[in-house]
Amino acid sequence: MSRSHYLALPDSDRTPRRGAVVAGPVSPHETLSVTVYLRRDPAAPATPDPTDYAMVPPTQRAAPDEAALNAANRAAPQDVEAVERFAARHGLTVSSVNELARSVRLTGTTAQMSEAFQVTLARYTYRDRDQRHRSYRGRQGAVHVPAELHGIITAVLGLDNRPLGANLLTRQTARIPLTQLPARAGGGLPPGTFLPTDLAAPYAYPGSLDGTGQTIAVLAFNGQTQPGVPSGGYSPSALQTYFTQLLNAPMPQITDVTVHGPGNDPGQDDGQGDPADSTGEIMLDLQMVGALAPGAKIVVYFTEFTEQGWVDAMNAIATDTANRPGVISCSYGNPEDDPGSAWTRMAITAVDQAFAQAALRNISICCASGDDGSRDQGSDNRAHADFPASSPHVLGVGGTRLVADGGQVVSETVWDDGPGSATGGGVSRWFPVPTWQASAPVPPSANPPHQKGRGVPDVSALADPQTGVVIISVDGQHLVQIGGTSAAAPQWSALLARVNQGLGAPVGFLNPLLYGKLASGVLRDITQGSNGAYPAGPGWDACSGFGSPGGQALLDGLKALGSSKAQIPAPSTPAQSEVPMG
Repeated sequence: MSRSHYLALPDSDRTPRRGAVVAGPVSPHETLSVTVYLRRDPAAPATPDPTDYAMVPPTQRAAPDEAALNAANRAAPQDVEAVERFAARHGLTVSSVNELARSVRLTGTTAQMSEAFQVTLARYTYRDRDQRHRSYRGRQGAVHVPAELHGIITAVLGLDNRPLGANLLTRQTARIPLTQLPARAGGGLPPGTFLPTDLAAPYAYPGSLDGTGQTIAVLAFNGQTQPGVPSGGYSPSALQTYFTQLLNAPMPQITDVTVHGPGNDPGQDDGQGDPADSTGEIMLDLQMVGALAPGAKIVVYFTEFTEQGWVDAMNAIATDTANRPGVISCSYGNPEDDPGSAWTRMAITAVDQAFAQAALRNISICCASGDDGSRDQGSDNRAHADFPASSPHVLGVGGTRLVADGGQVVSETVWDDGPGSATGGGVSRWFPVPTWQASAPVPPSANPPHQKGRGVPDVSALADPQTGVVIISVDGQHLVQIGGTSAAAPQWSALLARVNQGLGAPVGFLNPLLYGKLASGVLRDITQGSNGAYPAGPGWDACSGFGSPGGQALLDGLKALGSSKAQIPAPSTPAQSEVPMG
């Protein structure tokens, strides 16, 4: 088929990663896999608006009608067949079909993929922030699809495999040999730091609850390290040591699901290894979640730091009918609009659509909001919101500096230790102000032309590494002092698991109630500090949201809403009401 019979796929344009240059062609015989996402069946019934659904208190909310949701979100069988015919014409293999996600996985050589999607693939090289040499398979311009598939195919992911994402954790340099600590939990820790279990008292986690009966999904990424070098995972034996010897707690139940990449592939987490290795992040998340919701089952979803890895993982979690997670903990992100990292709008839309489906399935999503203040590691000296925390379908989590004594909060301020160590937050460029956030004092963007947009974060929790948490390293021999909003997001994930248990119903998408009927009294307001462009103040702000837990107050508030006899209209509007701006 000639190029004249092809059309550009909307929002698929790519430019080279910042500093990247073409090093040469990609081998035409290299095998790769791409994921093709399809439109909803035009004949399918409309889906509810996640906001309308989430406005109903959890204990009054009808359970998701999975059959109806699946029917409303299906791809048309003839659309799938059209993609399969297209694949056959180009010698591509259909390796899998996820009907619930409306995705088709195709496998073939780079030569076949280049011809099928009318793109030129090349090998690009660049230096990362640590001046390490990196490379990726990339493209420039748009992906193209045959005219008869235009409007049917909504995204093609995997042609370009540039790294996209970062661990949102900040580490202190101190490493404590395990042998130097007393046997009792908490003894000998650096002054002002916490074991994860120490946070339950100041944050008033409901004491009689432990997350029993709940499942928490932990997102885990394998980075692009050198060939043969481990790229991210956890050590069960190190976790066993931490939970049984330091916390006097049971080892959490952990299940692995591999979406992309090698799965559990632990490397180093001592600050001396490859920064693309996400082992330290994964170890942190599992220790935070396992300590604060010890009764919950944890499912670790392994994927890769690419757009394809992001979208496929989120769809895998949202449509996982085997494990059925009620909470997702995401400690990763990127500036949503920075040319140096370059999310395509195509991929942002696909991720957000998966989030919307998760909301309709009563799944809460807690996303770290960034660790570099309002700059968010952008390359242009402008303010940036971090995606996916900027999605209107997730709970964005900011960071604080916490001082406590005897389980009581002494002080809590916005985490801001200067560039590279401060909470993210700000105003989205891509997402408009959601209806549920319309009454909050979201400021205009700090960037000209100072537009309005979705404000981030929604809530906050301890993230400052100077008053951070102490976890065990993957070698099982050292403790490390650590922080970042990647420590704050799993705190909220564990809390919501406890709240779900206490309610006897999933909280699901919390934001509409948080900004509405729960707007006051259930969180500790953080009024001092800033993250650079955005200061704290009374009520909601763009560096700490509504504040930190309040766990028991949040549970009590949701219970009180559930006892109300107020009737809320059934949702009816299509879910497309909150999508990225054009």
